Amino acid sequence: SATPPRLVRLDHEPQGATETTPRVVLVGKSITFDSGGLQVKPADGMLAMKTDMSGSAVVLAVMAACRELEVPVRVTGLLALAENAVGGASYRPGDVVTQFGGTTVEIGNTDAEGRIVMADALAYADAHLDPDYLLDVATLTGAARIALARVMAPVFATDQGLCEALVDAGRTTGETLWPMPLADTYRRALDSDVADLAHIAPGVGGGAVTAALFLREFVGERRWAHLDIAGTGRSDVDAGILAKGGTGFGTRLLLRWLEEIT
Repeated sequence: SATPPRLVRLDHEPQGATETTPRVVLVGKSITFDSGGLQVKPADGMLAMKTDMSGSAVVLAVMAACRELEVPVRVTGLLALAENAVGGASYRPGDVVTQFGGTTVEIGNTDAEGRIVMADALAYADAHLDPDYLLDVATLTGAARIALARVMAPVFATDQGLCEALVDAGRTTGETLWPMPLADTYRRALDSDVADLAHIAPGVGGGAVTAALFLREFVGERRWAHLDIAGTGRSDVDAGILAKGGTGFGTRLLLRWLEEIT
């Protein structure tokens, strides 16, 4: 894009916080507009892509509320901002790119750009912020919307207790999460002949699972959870408490979870 990318960091420090106060890092996907890149989306699929920044919008909303709600832990928000546009410098299918931290990735489809920016932000958090909990929120895969429609979102986690706590928080706020597996059986589909990791796993199916497995490669040994809000982040109709458009799905449940961390 002619508009350069940015990584924005925000911090909440509760009164009386010390080095032993738990630190949570929240990473939000913010593709400010997603054309699909060189593998451009069809026109109908592009119309709603101004909401591809919903993950970062959720993280920003959470950070804005932390002080007022007196959230008792240290919280850092990372907003991974970029535009997936088309130009002479655009990345191409078949390229090998080097992520933050040195992992090389073979690009399989330029329209799977969200996991590229998220990987950089997650690797940065693991390397420099030493989080006790690392969570990300992203409108990541059409597969998540196909699997669970627009009523509930898949959650993937490396820690069962963290997964259960997030699901419980969602029950109290009306934001339903459905636990999904980080199935190691599918990990080999991300092997590459020319890089450390393949970008996508074509022909395998389970696109939300393989995308989560890709992100897992960048979180180290952290307690990590991934919320794929590709379906729930946008409402097509006015219904219940939702207005047509962006929903902010995940904001309330994350705040509830943060309030209850011990």
